[in-house]
Amino acid sequence: MEGLEDILAEHLAVIFCGINPGMMAAAQGHHFAGRSNRFWRTLHLAGFTPEQVQPENDRTILQYRCGLTAVVDRPTARADQLSLEEFTTAAKAFEQKITRYAPRFVAFLGKAAYCALSGQRDIAWGLQPKTFGGAAVWILPNPSGRNLAFSLDQLVSAYQQLRTALDESVPIHQPMHDPKA
Repeated sequence: MEGLEDILAEHLAVIFCGINPGMMAAAQGHHFAGRSNRFWRTLHLAGFTPEQVQPENDRTILQYRCGLTAVVDRPTARADQLSLEEFTTAAKAFEQKITRYAPRFVAFLGKAAYCALSGQRDIAWGLQPKTFGGAAVWILPNPSGRNLAFSLDQLVSAYQQLRTALDESVPIHQPMHDPKA
């Protein structure tokens, strides 16, 4: 099974970066397609989109100056099925991707991928002191339904903090043309 196609454009406000595609998302060919995944609901409730985007319409996220990618391309049922070697192998190409697309922020969904890429063990939620590929780094809780440590309200609150930081620097709702649409 193959991974998912990135949904990216140059100079986005934020690229949301998953750890890797889930099996359901890869099978359907759309980001965050699993029934229990709370990404699209959280994004809407946090103010990134005016309505809740359905996974099959994932490309519309570009209209809101947001993009989607994953650190590791290989789909798995659970992120803990990835090895440190897979992150190490993906690191250089992933950083080059972020540099090439030059978003204002790269938002890692969960700490695991950023810990593996940065070599840090203890990182805080939110804005990080170092950039990655020229972008400011923000760590958000993973919206997976398997992540029971965060309620929907807690996810929305965390994502709203990023939204507030973006509002201070880049208007999210300024329409943007999708070159592949």
